[in-house]
Amino acid sequence: MEAHSSGFGRKRKREELNGEMKEAECFRKLPRRTLGLTEPAPFADELVAAKAPYVRVSMEEACRGTPEDRPVRVYADGIFDMFHSGHARALMQAKCLFPNTHLIVGVCSDDLTHKFKGFTVMNEDERYDAVSHCRYVDEVVRNAPWTLTPAFLAEHRIDFVAHDDIPYISAGSDDVYKHIKEAGMFAPTQRTEGISTSDIITRIVRDYDVYVRRNLQRGYTAKELNVSFINEKKYHLQEHVDKVKQKFVQKVEEKGIDLIQKWEEKSREFIGNFLQMFGPDGALKHMLKEGKGRMLQAISPRQSPSSSPVREERSPSPTFRLPFFTSSPFFSPPPHHSDSDVK
Repeated sequence: MEAHSSGFGRKRKREELNGEMKEAECFRKLPRRTLGLTEPAPFADELVAAKAPYVRVSMEEACRGTPEDRPVRVYADGIFDMFHSGHARALMQAKCLFPNTHLIVGVCSDDLTHKFKGFTVMNEDERYDAVSHCRYVDEVVRNAPWTLTPAFLAEHRIDFVAHDDIPYISAGSDDVYKHIKEAGMFAPTQRTEGISTSDIITRIVRDYDVYVRRNLQRGYTAKELNVSFINEKKYHLQEHVDKVKQKFVQKVEEKGIDLIQKWEEKSREFIGNFLQMFGPDGALKHMLKEGKGRMLQAISPRQSPSSSPVREERSPSPTFRLPFFTSSPFFSPPPHHSDSDVK
């Protein structure tokens, strides 16, 4: 909506400066004519049918802007189960397709939805009511058809059908909007990623126990929740355990600051004692140094004292002489024999 208005405003400003202004840009987005902002949108079967002949508006005329008494009638249909922001964004886009738009929203019945898509969480009356309270909706069609026929389009005087451009495979068709696209009546919108009815249901199924316990706390009975007697007692026990855990955590949090302070004090004391013992100037170093000195002193020989008495001189030891230089009682030279003694 803002993109349309701001875009036209910039274009008109440029053309006014050039002294040229086309009649096509004179149309602005007209204010909403229904009471949707203060009251829910009316249902189509409660409105008086128009008697004027049905003449479709072309895409060019719709984009240019139609007179106030002839809004572009855009139709958007769906299941709208568990109506969420993704649905609202799609309807907002459909409402903002053209400067002057009357948005008609078709909601399929329970029988048709269960047959072609599956079971719904909300029944059809709840879904009708939810869509009628969306601010972008001007008219609601109850019991909308699954496939749009020419008779239905003419009955509701529909100019364009808004839906995301992804082929919708259903009811034995590759795309239920194929004939609408071929007729030039299709106006594409964009899906909102990250949210859908299936995603919400998956979230509930995944966290089933959490939501059962939630509703038991709120006063729902086990019978209303279709929960067995044993499971009911299990959930109550889990709830009691969680409360005990919560109280314990609360007490720990209350004493947490004191515990942290005491731990810091003890850690600083421990670090100080460690450094005193094993630090570069700690007691261990002095102990090792002192022990090393004592060890060296123990293994080193002692020096003789200067006042020690002089030892008596000993007699010199006998000189060793070779036998052929001296005579010895233990050695005598062999007797000398003459030549005559030799035989």
